[in-house]
Amino acid sequence: MRVAIVAESFLPNVNGVTNSVLRVLEHLKANGHDALVIAPGARDFEEEIGHYLGFEIVRVPTVRVPLIDSLPIGVPLPSVTSVLREYNPDIIHLASPFVLGGAAAFAARQLRIPAIAIYQTDVAGFSQRYHLAPLATASWEWIKTVHNMCQRTLAPSSMSIDELRDHGINDIFHWARGVDSKRFHPGKRSVALRKSWDPSGAKKIVGFVGRLASEKGVECLAGLSGRSDIQLVIVGDGPEAKYLQEMMPDAIFTGALGGEELATTYASLDLFVHPGEFETFCQAIQEAQASGVPTIGPRAGGPIDLINEGVNGLLLDVVDFKETLPAAAEWILDDSRHSEMCAAAWEGVKDKTWEALCTQLLQHYADVIALSQRIPLTFFGPSAEVAKLPLWVARALGVRTRISIEA
Repeated sequence: MRVAIVAESFLPNVNGVTNSVLRVLEHLKANGHDALVIAPGARDFEEEIGHYLGFEIVRVPTVRVPLIDSLPIGVPLPSVTSVLREYNPDIIHLASPFVLGGAAAFAARQLRIPAIAIYQTDVAGFSQRYHLAPLATASWEWIKTVHNMCQRTLAPSSMSIDELRDHGINDIFHWARGVDSKRFHPGKRSVALRKSWDPSGAKKIVGFVGRLASEKGVECLAGLSGRSDIQLVIVGDGPEAKYLQEMMPDAIFTGALGGEELATTYASLDLFVHPGEFETFCQAIQEAQASGVPTIGPRAGGPIDLINEGVNGLLLDVVDFKETLPAAAEWILDDSRHSEMCAAAWEGVKDKTWEALCTQLLQHYADVIALSQRIPLTFFGPSAEVAKLPLWVARALGVRTRISIEA
């Protein structure tokens, strides 16, 4: 099978989209398939790679969105269509499509190649968080257009599926995220690391892992700052790092971590907190649970599916998350229930492997390919969908506003 993956984000930028694409590429390689990745280039002085596991990475220019540093945008160029035409994949995998992926969805239709869209980033929610109301209003119409151009949309949680359906997206299937239960494991807990955080050994260690950006809501952890019984550990980097350090001067900020260092950090926590209300899945919660750490998240988005209240953690209402967090943390950290919740956290995710999830994904590929062979992809011109394509994207891709492709 030949798979073209068009990703809104990729290495050297590390986030949920990148992580999922890497796991898919690894599975494709291990099972003898071929792949090509089209992704934004590196920004500033970051070093980009041209291959991953022998798969070619085709780069497009990257621009910044005003006020949203955590949402880099790859600019679609005419080369996107020509690269896809030359590679001639069996299927196009759109990883969190919006601009680059959105343009690729139109290219897929133009080339009559079946496509699957992976819903992963709540762009509309991000826009609201950054007070960009006009973008938030337009985002759902654009998302609907892009996803309905594809033959199938895969969404990671029940909340995201409901939201997509409410906004008119069709052909939605559930596809969650896997976790490396060997890498993230309770056995990675480090007494030495905990001692470095709390020399007294008397404090409970509460942590967050993720990008330090507005949409993650990390400032909610300030309710646990300044306590004699809790040590905060904040893992990650981003535009709000300095602001958060000033807000929580007693917290330990490690910067971004990866590999075994990250796995050891997760397992050495007593409680993991992720306040982000716009998480379509929240892989960080699942990694914490695989490390045997109870979790607290918002009663919104992906965390609703991951946290079994009172068993492996708690869900808090978004509106008063910061205010209710201290009491929730104290309840979980109580010695009478903490060890039991740690065990439940690990037990609930130990079998949710990436291998199993990627096997499901390849079946979705096969189903869509088989369907497209029976029902040819056709534009009934003039196409209402093509008419919605921004003019600058249409010109870049060479897409005409009137397209008629006979089966």
